[in-house]
Amino acid sequence: MINATWLETFTVLCETGHFTRTAEHLGMTQPGVSQHVRKLEEQLGQALISRHGKSFALTAAGEDIWALGRARRLEERDLLEKIREDSPDVGAISVACSGSFAMLLYPRVMDLMIASPLLQIRMEATPQSAILQGIATRRFDLGVVDRKPEHPRLHAERIGAEDLCLVLPADADAGQPDFEDLEARGFIAHPDGFGYADELFALNYPEAFRGSDDLQVRGFVNQISQIPAPVSRGIGYTLLPRSGVEAFPQRDRLCIAPLRETRRHELWLASERGRPMPARMSRVSALIAEVARDLEGDPLRSGSPA
Repeated sequence: MINATWLETFTVLCETGHFTRTAEHLGMTQPGVSQHVRKLEEQLGQALISRHGKSFALTAAGEDIWALGRARRLEERDLLEKIREDSPDVGAISVACSGSFAMLLYPRVMDLMIASPLLQIRMEATPQSAILQGIATRRFDLGVVDRKPEHPRLHAERIGAEDLCLVLPADADAGQPDFEDLEARGFIAHPDGFGYADELFALNYPEAFRGSDDLQVRGFVNQISQIPAPVSRGIGYTLLPRSGVEAFPQRDRLCIAPLRETRRHELWLASERGRPMPARMSRVSALIAEVARDLEGDPLRSGSPA
């Protein structure tokens, strides 16, 4: 690595064109300036100046090193200005959450990026365990999870909750459907769907439900955005968090069935414990919390369209 002190001395020398003025500018002696230049030449193995009495000329290598010195000054200036400004509209941030929450959040994120062209937001839909590990290793700045993390290096605050929904076509009869009706329709399954079935059906159909592995499966989809699509066309039923339903483009073709017993998944916003939060992170955190509050503040209504 090029010694930064020697490089700065050489850069000032090139700007002043004079050893004495360089020494005065840097608060050094003239022999000290000469020593810095000599040490820099020794480190590089190249002559940087050609002396002519009390004046000097730059060699080709000297021209290149002077250009480097100027470039480093500009980089340092830009960095210092960025640190001092801490603008909510500038910089990069990474967010991780479930696929369903990402579908609901990302349109709002895009609005934010349109309003702030220098704001860079990377979103990733990933499992809960990967979210927590990613925050602990600084792969992610923020993460939305469904329970308070116990990891000692993580901090989390509850930002809301969302219902687990039984989703039917919009023309389904009002009222809680019979389990036999659901079996006749068939389950549009997905990777998380079987766990949702064990969680929700055991509460509402304790006599008829025998476990998710016995469900009549009509189809399987592993793309979160496509899970409600067959249901919207009258094919089967599915189970999704409210965010996955609300984010579906044709949500008017879906109906959330009323259930005697509901389940809500809490939403927690996780970040690294003790890490100072820059303005851009605070701004995105506020947006995430707002989306979560909207989910929690919109309770299920009997037979409500999604």
